[in-house]
Amino acid sequence: MIRFENLTKTYRVQGARKTIIDDLTIELPTGTSLGLLGLNGAGKSTLMQLIAGTLRPDRGRVISDGSISWPVGFGGSFHPDLTGAQNVRFIARVYGVDTDELMAFVEEFSELGKHFHMPVRSYSAGMKSRLTFGASFGIRFDTYLVDEVTSVGDAAFRRKSEALFKDRMQASSAILVSHEMGQLRSYCDSGIVLDRGTLTYFDDIEDAIEAHLATVRKS
Repeated sequence: MIRFENLTKTYRVQGARKTIIDDLTIELPTGTSLGLLGLNGAGKSTLMQLIAGTLRPDRGRVISDGSISWPVGFGGSFHPDLTGAQNVRFIARVYGVDTDELMAFVEEFSELGKHFHMPVRSYSAGMKSRLTFGASFGIRFDTYLVDEVTSVGDAAFRRKSEALFKDRMQASSAILVSHEMGQLRSYCDSGIVLDRGTLTYFDDIEDAIEAHLATVRKS
């Protein structure tokens, strides 16, 4: 269960206050994978960071009865001056998992080679996403927050990422952001649509996709 209570987040843009999340109160169900849809700039990444706890709201709170990953695919999850290996070691200590096991898993999965031992600030966006995906899915969470990350890399790496994602979904759930409707249909049971600061839940992913496409047609 993830519940938002009077959640509000605004940003100052060109001297004016822009509302991204507007006094949101809603409870998302347990044990279902959700597709998160919304127009570009609607605030999907902001909402994911609020759920993960990596961004503080202006008001309200997010409550969960299970463990939640940081946003997979969000490069800001890592300290840029530390190497990939140092970041993974730190994450293992924070989450109380075996350091050597997580290090070995991420190094093998991410296929970063010598870059695994180089500062993250030297990474490309794709390399950061590989590191983030490996580190996040190397830990067992109840809910994974995933932002387009399975589109990173060549075809072989995408297949490997998708296989790992499907394996984790046997025992966990996810909130998945993707612009590929086929991917949402493959992985998600239900959907949530973010529009003008309001989040609407749909029990069927097809209904969520249709509501989102209707918003796209109006924009």
